[in-house]
Amino acid sequence: MTAFDLATTSTIAPVDASPAPKPPLRVRRSPLVPPGFSRCGLLSWREQSGVLHIAHPFDERSISDAVVVDGLVALVEAGLLTGQAQFESAAMGIIRTSAGTPDEAWSAFYDNSLRELRTGASAFAPVHERAQSLIVGRTVLEVGSCFGFFALACAVDGLNVSACDISPGAVSLLSRAAHRLGLPVVASIGDATALPYPADSADTVTLIHLLEHLDPAAAHTAIGEALRVARRRVVIGVPFEDEPSPHFGHLVRLTEDDVYDWARAVPHTGAEIVVDHGGWLVLTPGS
Repeated sequence: MTAFDLATTSTIAPVDASPAPKPPLRVRRSPLVPPGFSRCGLLSWREQSGVLHIAHPFDERSISDAVVVDGLVALVEAGLLTGQAQFESAAMGIIRTSAGTPDEAWSAFYDNSLRELRTGASAFAPVHERAQSLIVGRTVLEVGSCFGFFALACAVDGLNVSACDISPGAVSLLSRAAHRLGLPVVASIGDATALPYPADSADTVTLIHLLEHLDPAAAHTAIGEALRVARRRVVIGVPFEDEPSPHFGHLVRLTEDDVYDWARAVPHTGAEIVVDHGGWLVLTPGS
C-alpha cells in the first residue's frame, strides 16, 4: 500500500489497468448514512456521475485495520469494489479522512489496530499469536511487513526487529510509527526474492501471509532467501482460501499440499507443519 496526503474529503483514482475501467472513488466521513446513500455493512455508498462515493463513520476512536477491511470486504462482496488497486485506494481514503491531520489519522489507525491485535479483538489476532509463539532468538526480520503491525508487536515484546516491504509507502508509514512509539524497528524497502540482508543476519525470519501474493517460482525463491538470511528459524504462514482474494492481491490458492511441497523442495535441517488459521511451515536452516 502507498500513503497519500490526508484531506477531509479526497478523490482517489484507481491505478490498476483492467479491461473494464473502475469508477473513481470519493471518500468522506459521515457519522450517519448521507441522503441518497445505501447502507452496506459498516459503510454506505452511491454512484453518481461515474464516481463511486463511499461514506464511513470512523473517527480517531474507531479507525483500525480491522474495521477498514471488514467494511471494504462487504463492498467487494456486493460487487461495488473490484481489484487490489481500487480496494487499497478506498482503504487509504477511509484512513486519511478519519481525522483532521495526517499525524492524527495515522497515529489513531496504528494505535487502535495494535490494541485490537493485542487484545484479540481483531480477526487476524490468532495469526499474530501463532507467529509470535514460533519466534526463536532475539533478532527478527519480517519480510513483507506492509503496515508493520507484527514487527511492532515483536518490538513491544523486547525483540530487535527489522522489516522490509516492496512498497516505499508502507515502509515510510512503519518507520514513522516505530519512531513515534519509540520501538526498535528498522524498516527498509526490499523484495522477498532478493532480500537486502547478509546471510545468517537474523535469528528468525518470518513470511506471514506473503507467499499467496507470489507466483510459485517467486514463492520458492522467497523461501530460499529467507533460509539464507535466517540463523535459526524461518516461519511461514499462509491463508487457506476457497479462491484467492484479488482485492488483497492474492495470486494463488494455497492448500496444505503446497506447504508440504515447500518443505520437500528447499534444503533445511528440520521442518514442522501446523494447520491453525491457515497453514504454517517452520524451517530450520542448514548448517
